[in-house]
Amino acid sequence: MAIILGVDPGSRITGYGVIHQQQNCLSYLDSGCIHTQVEGIKLDNLSIRLKLIYAGITEIIIQQQPNFFAIEQVFMAKNASSALKLGQARGAAIVAAVNQNLLVFEYATRQIKKTVVGIGSANKNQVQYMVRSLLKLPTNPQVDAADALAVAITYCHFNPVLSQRETV
Repeated sequence: MAIILGVDPGSRITGYGVIHQQQNCLSYLDSGCIHTQVEGIKLDNLSIRLKLIYAGITEIIIQQQPNFFAIEQVFMAKNASSALKLGQARGAAIVAAVNQNLLVFEYATRQIKKTVVGIGSANKNQVQYMVRSLLKLPTNPQVDAADALAVAITYCHFNPVLSQRETV
């Protein structure tokens, strides 16, 4: 039995998803988004947004007590500035996990999509649909939360060791 926290990092919206894995059975525990833009307040200061990501991930870890932390790797964006900000958002989330003594597992975007949808070039709607189907959810999760749940599902697909540990 294990609890996995998946994260889809972003400097403005960071999605998170928490699932429970018991052998080959996955179940949904929680998901949502850490928003670093508050309505009516413009936070252009990247350092403040990174602090909010760090604090949000830390709070989720304390509440959900995951055994494993999985995060999407940075992909090369057309805009170098956006890629740098995304990398820093990832860093804030990873530091939060490491500070809570979690091992960090990283997966490429194409690998996550291929694992969940079967196609590495799947679009966000396809990921939402498959996450909903795999976790037997009544509605589609928010897009960033669905991506984070897909990261957690990918962790489970590539780490079957958990089911072996339970039988020992």
